[in-house]
Amino acid sequence: MTNKKQMNVRDVAVETLLQIEKNQAYSNLLLNTMIKKHQVKDKDIALLTEIVYGTLQRQKTLDYFLAGFLKKAKKIEAWVQILLRISIYQMVYLDRVPERAIFFEAVEVAKKRGHKGISSFVNGVLRTVQREGIPDINNIEDPIERLSIQTSHPKWLVEKWVKQFGFQETERMCEENLKAPTQTARVNKMKNSVKELVQILSENGIAVEKGDLSEDAIKGLKGNLALTKAFSDGLLTIQDESSMLVARALNPMENDLVLDACAAPGGKSTHIAERMGGTGTVHSLDLHEHKVKLIQQQAERLNLRNIKAEALDSRLAGEKFEKESFDRILVDAPCSGFGVIKRKPDIKYTKTEDDILKLAELQKNILHAVAPLLKRDGVLVYSTCTIDHEENHDVVQAFLDTHPEFERDIAVKDLLPEKLQPYYQDGEIQLLPHYFGTDGFYIVCLRKKG
Repeated sequence: MTNKKQMNVRDVAVETLLQIEKNQAYSNLLLNTMIKKHQVKDKDIALLTEIVYGTLQRQKTLDYFLAGFLKKAKKIEAWVQILLRISIYQMVYLDRVPERAIFFEAVEVAKKRGHKGISSFVNGVLRTVQREGIPDINNIEDPIERLSIQTSHPKWLVEKWVKQFGFQETERMCEENLKAPTQTARVNKMKNSVKELVQILSENGIAVEKGDLSEDAIKGLKGNLALTKAFSDGLLTIQDESSMLVARALNPMENDLVLDACAAPGGKSTHIAERMGGTGTVHSLDLHEHKVKLIQQQAERLNLRNIKAEALDSRLAGEKFEKESFDRILVDAPCSGFGVIKRKPDIKYTKTEDDILKLAELQKNILHAVAPLLKRDGVLVYSTCTIDHEENHDVVQAFLDTHPEFERDIAVKDLLPEKLQPYYQDGEIQLLPHYFGTDGFYIVCLRKKG
């Protein structure tokens, strides 16, 4: 008797993409769940990951390719549309998969999920695409629309970025967002140096090299760093290199009292705690209890005893803590996440312009709430993993306009890597994904006047 949980790779791909579309589930978390649930074989995980992420990344492009072949079709069920997308993705972008295999697998999935009419329809569409070829995107006259279709980003977002960064920068950023992200990790310097950890990992068959941007970063070349003994022993933390710059900008000192106002899942809190050598205290807040547990788990794995994590809305932090009690405050604010599209491609389809405006209000409210808690001459770092002016520069400017006791701290320039200097301006850094292949990130350092 066959195990009911085991499913064909394409079937699992369709199911995963359907769940992402229906429930707006995060692709990275859901994929891991589906691999376990359907007992996907080790040899098939890479193909499944490629199909799911590739189809998500290029969804708008794939729908453009398919549109002309579906004109005569009546309303198509969501799973059929997804099945056609993954099939076209394989035909156009995966040279190593023979077309006969793509057709066969698509028809099998259609038979299993639907009826004979649907399997015939799927087969017919794919064979017509094979015979007639896909439409040429270069024929789209409007450059904004062409870039939107070519790189599978919503047109409103491309228009917005072109206004902010210009067409060339936007084009390079959109193309970068289609690439697979590199896995990077932060070395726990309380336990070992970068050189020592590279040696330890290489002796265990894990290929890594030093990072490009952050002094305590390593890049994974082969193998999953999160599954290593070094990870479970607390020798490293999975974190993007741009995110590692935040604790450096904050520059905590030994025995400091630090507030991390929006701390889950704990990457920056643990980095701050490590940089203080296990001294002082980092108060790590998050709105949700289950996310606080993630921070606690990270602290335990790294054997950091100077982190106190608790569930609290940071807008209410003034009810819990005394005024002017913290030496350093980090507001790594909730944001649209447009800097991490490589890791979470679904973000570009689910966020709206209205979301950005609502988030900007939330960001301002958090900054306003925590500002009184900082000591005189203390440092507040505001950061996001997005690239939009409304959530970054504009939020900070609005804060400074209403809080004359704060000023931009230009001394942060000396704390950050030399290669960042061209992107530094007046106490703030805006990293776009194509600069260094990292996540897009914004960091600004503010000082409370003495």
